[in-house]
Amino acid sequence: MPSAGARRVALALDALRHGWPIRMGEGAVLLPAETGFAAGVQAGRMLISAARAFTLKLANQRDAAVPEAPVLIRAAVPFDLETARAVADPALDLANPMKGPFAAEPIGDLETARAAMELARLAGILPAFLVEPALAGEVQQVSSADLAEWKDTRRLEIASRARLPIAACEDAEIVAFRSLDDLREHVALVIGERNGGRAPLVRLHSECLTGDILGSLKCDCGPQLDAALRAMADEANAGGWGVLLYLRQEGRGIGLINKLRAYRLQDQGFDTVDANNRLGLPTEARDFPVAARMLDLLGVRAIRLMTNNPAKVEALSELGVAVTERVPHQLPANPHNARYLETKRDRTGHLL
Repeated sequence: MPSAGARRVALALDALRHGWPIRMGEGAVLLPAETGFAAGVQAGRMLISAARAFTLKLANQRDAAVPEAPVLIRAAVPFDLETARAVADPALDLANPMKGPFAAEPIGDLETARAAMELARLAGILPAFLVEPALAGEVQQVSSADLAEWKDTRRLEIASRARLPIAACEDAEIVAFRSLDDLREHVALVIGERNGGRAPLVRLHSECLTGDILGSLKCDCGPQLDAALRAMADEANAGGWGVLLYLRQEGRGIGLINKLRAYRLQDQGFDTVDANNRLGLPTEARDFPVAARMLDLLGVRAIRLMTNNPAKVEALSELGVAVTERVPHQLPANPHNARYLETKRDRTGHLL
């Protein structure tokens, strides 16, 4: 059913991509620092993420009681878009080493501030805003309640399905899922014949253009995808079945452009966690409730999950999916992704 709140989120995401302002609830007007445009626009304050504040050595400016909260900063002179982008974008850090001094101001509504950060991430832009810029014209209204409505997985439905023989297994079906007001279209590949007596072998695979399509050696995504399909084909040949969920969550949920920005920071020596955080973005932003909803729509209640990440098992279990077995899915490293895999092991808890 169409939802006014979810529609406002869709319009807000479009506005942020185009550089147009939004208003969060009854609060301030926010202009995205990265995409915003207007001749001579200035604002007295900026809203940035906790991760970016830490990178800028503003840890003392954050609320110690809420360390992950966004930070509202004011400088001695108003921010224009050029200085705002220098604050937001780590690619400009070397060209603009002197920032501040900044003073932090209290944030009256942390839920709304967090929602603004999440909207920026969903729009694929840097999470930083000019606050109450002097602008004329229409402002897109949206609220944290609207965002919760937009994220409601009950809005996700099966849109189409078809037989799809693949190289790994000719007996496969592709199922496409779509939610109103969300342009991302997730798919599931069901391999083999459904066997009610055995839980399917399941892999949650987040979209990776560079690894899945272009053969990037910086990650293990492409080889993991290929190996998962081969394992499911073997399962089907043995009388079982498998389900690959291909989730449109590029870069662990930060989007393609921000993932490439993180790659550039990795080339400067930062690991994948620190690179994301320097961008002001979370290390993990994938939407596991979407995966649980897809399994539910497929009638899958219990699974054997191919993963090296215990957090995936925990997340799906909390969402009501019975994970009867964790099936390791480790592949050899190469010289380009060895540090990436070490970081997954040492900093994000992967069992490698």
